[in-house]
Amino acid sequence: MHRLTVLYPPPADKDHFRDYYVGTHLPLAAKLPGLVQWQYSLDVAGLGGESRYFAVFHADFESAEAMAAALASEAGKAVAADVPNYATGGAERIHYPLT
Repeated sequence: MHRLTVLYPPPADKDHFRDYYVGTHLPLAAKLPGLVQWQYSLDVAGLGGESRYFAVFHADFESAEAMAAALASEAGKAVAADVPNYATGGAERIHYPLT
């Protein structure tokens, strides 16, 4: 199993982020081919104080190759192109194998 994690720093407008992310972006992400499961959280909190991130998204794929194919697909391109519509603080993408 391989996981894509997207970390979102605080946006300029948290309400717009929430509404757009849940209503528009997540339905796009759900169409990624090969997606095994996904989950997200808004209002991320730090254990030792203020968090550098506002939201987090996880997407699991059978392999790194399956994830790469999903991101290169038309659905993956649509998801990536949509990020500037809500993530004014940017987005950091990382990936790693699940053990």
